[in-house]
Amino acid sequence: MSWDRFGQGPALVLLHGTPWSSALWRPVADALADRFTVYLWDMPGYGASSKDPEHAVDLGAQGELFAHLLHEWQLERPHVIAHDVGGAVALRARLLHGARYSSLCLVDVVALAPWGSSFFTLVKQHAGVFAQLPSAIHRGSVEAYIRGASHRGLRDDDLAMLVDPWTGKEGQAAFYRQIAQADERFTDEVEPLYGTIDEPTHIIWGTDDTWIPVDRAHRLQALIPHATLELIPEAGHLIHLDAPVQLAAELVRWTETVRS
Repeated sequence: MSWDRFGQGPALVLLHGTPWSSALWRPVADALADRFTVYLWDMPGYGASSKDPEHAVDLGAQGELFAHLLHEWQLERPHVIAHDVGGAVALRARLLHGARYSSLCLVDVVALAPWGSSFFTLVKQHAGVFAQLPSAIHRGSVEAYIRGASHRGLRDDDLAMLVDPWTGKEGQAAFYRQIAQADERFTDEVEPLYGTIDEPTHIIWGTDDTWIPVDRAHRLQALIPHATLELIPEAGHLIHLDAPVQLAAELVRWTETVRS
């Protein structure tokens, strides 16, 4: 598993989603590293971590691994910021595997059913077929899929950063494997427990997220006691690239309120 640690101060862990990697968080991590010891990691099956087909990449396995990882890092109550399925991973580690946080920030997260785009659902049903696509067609499909997560459009270098880990024989197989192993039961299992979360919790959402519409933000806020919510206009699911300044400013503001 690939991970990195840098900066100085209280521990803060950033969790990525799918089909992303920790690279999406790197500019934010750099901005926070003067006040926190920042931990970045690629979940198994993503980014620079192992894409061995024998390694489970479902949300159940990832949540259990994250709790174990915090123990290995000797972090008892880190601050946690999570995006997309990283939210489900952080929530499962907290609610099922004994992890505790100093604070929790959830950014356009997978936490409430239903989730998954129409393409995501189609691939899940036919993952074996999609894994056999010619490489050029596969890349075009992944590029189109990822472009749909942005409201404002992606620069070529940003698109390449997001797509490249999923190319080649290993990357292509891993892309469809992580979709095939996705299942709403992993969020259904913990949703009834959201009311037991007692850490300071902040929710950030792009108002133009078409992958996980903003109504989920309001539903999630209602389920987590005392959770606060900040909506960022004209930002889609790739809020890091649609509204980088606004996101960074809001995360700096939030972390300053909970930093200890």
